[in-house]
Amino acid sequence: MYDDARESGNVIQVEEYAPLVKRIAHHMMMRMPASVQVEDLIQAGMIGLLEAAQKYDASRGASFETYAGIRIRGAIVDEMRRGDWAPRSVHRNTRRVADAIAAVEARSGRDAQDQEVAAELGVELGEYFTMLQDANSSRLFSFEEAFGDDDSRLESGNTSMAFIGPFDGIKRESLKQSLAQAINQLPEREKLVLALYYDEELNLKEIGQVIGVSESRVSQIHSQAALRLRSRLVGWAVSDLE
Repeated sequence: MYDDARESGNVIQVEEYAPLVKRIAHHMMMRMPASVQVEDLIQAGMIGLLEAAQKYDASRGASFETYAGIRIRGAIVDEMRRGDWAPRSVHRNTRRVADAIAAVEARSGRDAQDQEVAAELGVELGEYFTMLQDANSSRLFSFEEAFGDDDSRLESGNTSMAFIGPFDGIKRESLKQSLAQAINQLPEREKLVLALYYDEELNLKEIGQVIGVSESRVSQIHSQAALRLRSRLVGWAVSDLE
C-alpha cells in the first residue's frame, strides 16, 4: 500500500488512484513495442502518481485526477525517453515511409493509399504493414509531448524546458495550429483513430471494436496517420515532432 500524501492541507489517498495509472498505462501501450510489459509502464506511472500527490495544490483550480493524469503521462513519457527500444533499422524505415507518403501525395495530389506507398517503397503490402507496426516503437511522433503541460515537464526535471523564451512559445503555438490543421486533413479513418485514442482515450482493443478491425490493424492505422502527418509537416524540424 502507498502512503497518504499531504499538500496544502489536502490528504490524497494514493491507492485510490491506482486504477487511473493502470488505465493510462494500458492506453499508452499502443506506442510501445511488444517486448515492453505494461507492468513497466504502470511502475513508471505510479512514480508520477506519487509525485502528483506530493505536489498537488488544490488552490490552482485543477482537480487532483486531472493533475495526476498529466503527471502520470509525463512519468511514462520520461521512461520512454530513457529507453529507446527501437533499433536503428526501425528509425530508418519510419523515415522511408514518411518520404514515400510525401512522394506519392506530391505526384497524385491526394491521400496516399497503402498499396501506393508499398509500391513506392518497393515492398509487399504485408511488409509495409509490418513497417507500420514497428514504427509505433520508434517514438517518431508524440502527441503527448506536443500538447503536454509545460509546468509538469518543468517540475519533473526536464531541464531542457527551463529556458523557454517568448519565441519558443510562439513556435509551440504555431506547431499546434499546423498540427491541428494537418490532422483535420487526414483520411477519415485515420482521423477517427486519433480522435478515439487521444480525445476519448480508448485503448487498441476498444478502438478496434468501434471501427471493426483488429488491434494490430488499429496500431498500423495509428502509425500511418503519424507518418502521414510527419510527411506533411515538412517545415518543422524532426525534434519538434518527437
